[in-house]
Amino acid sequence: MSDALSYRPKAGEIPTEPGVYRFRDPSGRVLYVGKAKNLRARLSNYFAPLSSLHERTRRMVTTATSVEWTTVGTEVEALQLEWTWINEFDPPFNVQFKDDKSYPYLAVTLADEAPRALVTRTTGIKGARYFGPYPKVWAVHETIDLMLKAFPIRTCNNANYKRAMQSGKPCFAGQIGRCFGPCSGTVGIEEHRAIVNEFVSFMGSQDRKLINSLTAEMKEAALSQDYETAARRRDQVKALNSVLEKSAVVLRDNVDIDLFGIEQDELAAAVQLFIVRGGRIRGVRGWVVDKELDLSMSELVDSIMQTAYTGDAVPPREIVLPELPDDADALEGWLGEIAKRKVRLVAAQRGEKAALLTTATQNAKQALMLYKTRRSSDFVARSKALEDLQEALGMDSAPLRMECYDVSHLGGTNIVASMVVFEDGLPRKDEYRRFGVPESTDDTDSLYRVLTRRLAYLRPDDATPEALPTGGVISVTEAPAAAAPDLDAVTVEAGPDVPIDTADSTEVAAKRKKFRYQPNLLIVDGGQPQVAAAARALRESGVEGITLCGIAKRLEEIWLPDSDYPVILPRNSDALFLIQRIRDEAHRFAITHQRARRKRDINTILGEIPGLGPARIKVLLQHFGSVTRLREASVDSIAEIRGIGPALAEGIHRHLRA
Repeated sequence: MSDALSYRPKAGEIPTEPGVYRFRDPSGRVLYVGKAKNLRARLSNYFAPLSSLHERTRRMVTTATSVEWTTVGTEVEALQLEWTWINEFDPPFNVQFKDDKSYPYLAVTLADEAPRALVTRTTGIKGARYFGPYPKVWAVHETIDLMLKAFPIRTCNNANYKRAMQSGKPCFAGQIGRCFGPCSGTVGIEEHRAIVNEFVSFMGSQDRKLINSLTAEMKEAALSQDYETAARRRDQVKALNSVLEKSAVVLRDNVDIDLFGIEQDELAAAVQLFIVRGGRIRGVRGWVVDKELDLSMSELVDSIMQTAYTGDAVPPREIVLPELPDDADALEGWLGEIAKRKVRLVAAQRGEKAALLTTATQNAKQALMLYKTRRSSDFVARSKALEDLQEALGMDSAPLRMECYDVSHLGGTNIVASMVVFEDGLPRKDEYRRFGVPESTDDTDSLYRVLTRRLAYLRPDDATPEALPTGGVISVTEAPAAAAPDLDAVTVEAGPDVPIDTADSTEVAAKRKKFRYQPNLLIVDGGQPQVAAAARALRESGVEGITLCGIAKRLEEIWLPDSDYPVILPRNSDALFLIQRIRDEAHRFAITHQRARRKRDINTILGEIPGLGPARIKVLLQHFGSVTRLREASVDSIAEIRGIGPALAEGIHRHLRA
């Protein structure tokens, strides 16, 4: 591939002012829209040698046939123009937002003669005061039900209100005491508006002063034996306290912030927005974005900020982010114009805001996992993914059964491997397997040994797996189990760590037969070296009809045997999501087993020492942190530990040094 792009402009032709640029394809479609403080410096990055560009950036610039730009006066203007063009052209290489949900709000129509409270997903009601958004519509109804006990304001629609005004008969809410009845003249319009103002004031600040005032009135009414008034005040106080309890206090009462938790991988990012007003989380909003180009956290934050505050959303005075974007000053200026006041962007590093940011990020991580799981579990998406994989990998049929392998170790020790199975795009956890590898030179050698062992079970029925060379796989298990002394044995029970003699068990024979189901597609976690090792094992096994590929994590590239160039699946394709999920599942399965083995090995080493039980082992590990540090400790330092005497300390020291 030539490094020269025919449409590359001369460096002197590109201005150095702020502006917005657009890449177009041969048909004139806008592929990507970006902004820059210095257009010449920014565009020069795209026209660097192609070999130095990120794979997907290289794909974008080679797909494009022209680039054009528009200069503006300031960075803020560039930000505004960029967002306008992204909405207008919907470029495929820009971040694609997947927030297809509308969130419910509690609205109070202050512009009406008799304001009312309602649940709505529309944020454009003229003169209305909004509270939220709420994560679920039932949460809004629950809040209204509680608040109406303290502030019985109007909730009926305009038709019922007019009918009651004409007839003089209260609507249903007025008849059951949920509304003071301004429509029927039970209370005056001004008196009703005063109650509405109290409702809005409490929802906006959730100050306990009102509760304290109502409590005082309740006590005063009780002393004067006005028990009906005292009971009403008691119910109001109880309702308002319930509202406060449902809005957990996380920060000081005077803190109003929006806090963004973001979790991303190579293909998508999940965002969790915590809306904090008066030190309480008043609303939570979440959405997912698809990424076509590889974006840093700073660039992703930039795009998210532009989306979060469009429409009627008004930013607070402070916004907490995981990382400040490069154009933070321009973003603050743009958000300040929306809010009509100064807005500050901060990156929380420590303290209570950082702790809340950790919570939001954890929620984003779970949302991303759920999004990927649901997407890969959808029948239509799975079918499309399998068809796309068949076409991309040149397979004769769709990969209805796929096996993926990953190797995990700790500094070259405790080497384990995992095998996960997906059938029809869904995991078959009952057919997962774990492998133990006693020694190996590197990951490629480990993969070769594991696959050699596994492929031996795919030979004809009259063939038996050949013995492994020294240092081969010592066990194949469905769950953590002790290493089988017989290399040909397969530990198949998920319960006791007891190897089973396969020659004497028909149940295990059935398990071994199931283990011999042949996959259509064999996937390894890694690039060319790992694929080459797997191809060698597949070639030596003599098994045919299996397609092999590897997925390289950094760029999510699909490598085939004896190929100099990877297969690049579209970033937002269901096929890549499925491959990524299989790889992540294999990695998770291997890591879990490796950690379990490490923990078991530590307890086994210390458990061999006479006089050391589980309680003393726990105390020793808590104090020293690891067996290595305990081995390096002196007898006197060991003897200082609670419950460890001089004689036992000498025994521990001697046993670990032996």
